Amino acid sequence: MYETDQETNLFLVKRAKKGSTEAFAELYEQIYIDLYRFALYTMGHKQDAEDAVSETVIAAYENLPQLRNEKAFHAWIFKILVNICNKKLRQKVERPIEERPEESEHPDYAQAYDVKNAFQELSEEEREIVGLTVFGGYTSLELGQMLGINSNTVRSKRSRALDKLSKKLKF
Repeated sequence: MYETDQETNLFLVKRAKKGSTEAFAELYEQIYIDLYRFALYTMGHKQDAEDAVSETVIAAYENLPQLRNEKAFHAWIFKILVNICNKKLRQKVERPIEERPEESEHPDYAQAYDVKNAFQELSEEEREIVGLTVFGGYTSLELGQMLGINSNTVRSKRSRALDKLSKKLKF
């Protein structure tokens, strides 16, 4: 089953590179939720996350013909998203701190809010490593290749970042 999915994705990427908007739309549908989750936790605001994902999709569509390794589409589009999120965070003007949302409608909302805030307190590199692991499903080896660092370094940085999150959340 996994090989079939990989083969299908590879076929879609090849078609999309040749200009098929339908193939690109299928690829986008498969990965949108993961992109959005990563962007939301990285950016911290729904609108900023939506903007980052939109910019990512546009950039990916425009630059798809330059993608050298079709098998690396998911890693490639996540790297675009990471770069866009980081750029937006650097450009972001100070915003007033939002008040804690009401917990009455969604009892798990407060916990999600705490997790999102703790995630925001990680360094840019830590957010990238944890986010791509959690939302992108990438291994240490894949992340090392994407980020240009040793896979053992990825593992140790991820471990430290998760320890920080754990301490902040007191799990």
